[in-house]
Amino acid sequence: MRNSEPSRGGVQSVDRAMAILDMLARQGEVGVTEIAHGLDVHKSTAFRLVEALEAWQLVEQVSERGKYRLGFGIVRLAGATTARLDLSRESRVVCERLAAELDETVNVAIVDQGQATNVMQVYGSAAVTARNWIGQRTPMHATSSGKVLLAWSADEEGELALGELIPFTPNTRTDRAKLADELAEVRERGWACTVEELEVGLNAVAAPIRAADGGVVAALSVSGPAYRVEPASYSAIAEKVVTGADEISFRIGYLGPR
Repeated sequence: MRNSEPSRGGVQSVDRAMAILDMLARQGEVGVTEIAHGLDVHKSTAFRLVEALEAWQLVEQVSERGKYRLGFGIVRLAGATTARLDLSRESRVVCERLAAELDETVNVAIVDQGQATNVMQVYGSAAVTARNWIGQRTPMHATSSGKVLLAWSADEEGELALGELIPFTPNTRTDRAKLADELAEVRERGWACTVEELEVGLNAVAAPIRAADGGVVAALSVSGPAYRVEPASYSAIAEKVVTGADEISFRIGYLGPR
């Protein structure tokens, strides 16, 4: 049986760290002595907690006074949360319009735990089945959204820690070199596609959504049965998907080339 003491100690440390952040949010600037008194801990314990928060840029020292205040890391975290909320809100009108125009299912996906996770979905009137993809994690190498997110990942070649490239259908891309070549093509033309690579009978096209700094934060995709969303129509579909993704990008702050 595992010893539960480390777990309790870890939770207590997290509680204390959160209490420090709350204290700084309310009081603005606080010294280590005040923090120790507020937490009812030894000054050395308070210092270690503050030091850990400082390492993550969640607090910073006001050098001339020796006190601490909230750091820029808080702004970064808040900005990420705001961006995600903006993405869901601002993408809906575009998704609804695109779904109505193409009569297919439209999704917005982000990277979460190394997979493409759908955060928005709108059905077209011609949808054969009302499958709910929201909250579903899908493999990066076997989905159009995943390929977009891989293609514009921090790694220039899009080679994230994918692990084994599992084949879901006979068409799934499982060769890393061929996947890297495809991702290069995705970056060049500005959109990705799949041909029955996640499920037999399901095709999709996706394009990148960019944040204010130009980084790709999500993918907009259109998917449907292979007999309707045919490879021959990909270019025409992609043109509409790219336009929609560009509009969402603009709505969440990207002012670059459109």
